[in-house]
Amino acid sequence: MVMNKENILITVITVCYNSEKTIEKSIQSVLNQTTNNFEYIIVDGKSTDNTVKIIKSFEEKFRAKNLRYKWISEKDTGIYNAFNKGIKLSNGSWISFLGSDDFYVERALTSYEKHIEGLKFETDFIHSNIKINNKICFKKEWKWKEFKRSMSIAHAGGFHSAEYFQKYGLFNVDYKIAADYELLLRAKEKLKTSHLNELTLIMSNQGVSNKRVIEVYQETTKAKINLGLNKTLSKLDFIKWVFKYKVKNILHAVIR
Repeated sequence: MVMNKENILITVITVCYNSEKTIEKSIQSVLNQTTNNFEYIIVDGKSTDNTVKIIKSFEEKFRAKNLRYKWISEKDTGIYNAFNKGIKLSNGSWISFLGSDDFYVERALTSYEKHIEGLKFETDFIHSNIKINNKICFKKEWKWKEFKRSMSIAHAGGFHSAEYFQKYGLFNVDYKIAADYELLLRAKEKLKTSHLNELTLIMSNQGVSNKRVIEVYQETTKAKINLGLNKTLSKLDFIKWVFKYKVKNILHAVIR
C-alpha cells in the first residue's frame, strides 16, 4: 500500500483548557513545520485565561503560510470528549493529537508524511520516539505480548488512520485518562502498527496521566478486563504496578 503525497492529508488536533503558559509554544511548533500538507485543529474547553486570545493571534500567521487552521471554544466533559470533537471536525486521512504543553521537533510532520508515503501494508497506527525529561522513550516496535499488558508505545505525537476510527469508533469518554490505550486495544492482536524510528515530539511530564498514576493503572486494568483479556493476569499486573510505584516513591523520598 504505497500512498502518493496527493492522497495524504495529516490532521493535528490540540485540546486545551487554561493553557496560556504553554500553548503558544505548541502552536508555534506546528506553524514551523516544513510541510504544508496538514490541517491544524484546536479544541478549547472554554478557557477563562488568555488561551483563546493566544489561539486567535495565530490565525493570520497560519493564513500567511497558506496553512489550514481552525479552532472552537466550548464546554466539554473532558480530554477525550474534546478529542472526539476534533476528530469530527477533521478531514485528514491520518490524525494525531498534540498536547497543549507538548511540541513537535522541526521536521516531525515531514518525517511522518514520508513514512506514510512509504507504507507497504495497511496500517492503523504509526508511532515514533518521543522525549520526556531529556530522555528518548518508546523506541521499540509494537508487540502484542507487551501491549496487552500495558501501553508500550507512544500515543503522544502518533498518527491514527482515519479508517481506524470508522472501524472501531471514537474514544470512550467513560475513561478519563487511559482512553487512548483502550481505543488501540480494541483491535487486540490485529492492530497494525508501524514505527517511525525518529524523535518527533518533546513531551511535558505535567500531563494528566503523570499526575494521576494510580488512576492510569486502574483504567488500564479496567480496559483490559472489559475488552476480554485475562482478568486474573490483568489484576496481577495492577498489583505489580502499584507496588513498584510506591517503592519508587519511598526510595525517592529517602534519597532526597
